[in-house]
Amino acid sequence: MPKNDPKLKSELCFLCYVSSKEVIKKYSTHLRPFDLTYTGYITLTSIGNEEVLNIKELGDRIFLNSGTLTPLIKKLVSKGLVQKLRNPDDERNLNLSLTDEGRRVKAEIKQLSRQVSEELIFEDNDMEDLVNILNRFVKNNFDKTV
Repeated sequence: MPKNDPKLKSELCFLCYVSSKEVIKKYSTHLRPFDLTYTGYITLTSIGNEEVLNIKELGDRIFLNSGTLTPLIKKLVSKGLVQKLRNPDDERNLNLSLTDEGRRVKAEIKQLSRQVSEELIFEDNDMEDLVNILNRFVKNNFDKTV
């Protein structure tokens, strides 16, 4: 954080930007051995082991639009982590589910959130408080499913 610019320290957008960028950088380091990006990680993590869902549901769940999600899904399919399934009731509707390999990788990366959390410096219950505040912030401002 620049010491000579106190104005930036009070800008919510700047603090969110720096925090997001730096936390994602920590995740990316841990994800490198799995050849996954952070968006690949949140995609795998958000799909239930036995769940079948369509691309729109997935996009709504992880706040990604189809322009970002389509190439990401293509990469995850090519890596054998996700499979595309046609909806028998509507051939135009494409569903997704994890493959056996996707479930295996998901199980291996399950501990990453804890590992990254342990690398971050917080006092007392600050991390829990921050997570609760951010959950309310997202729910109140951006979550269309509420």
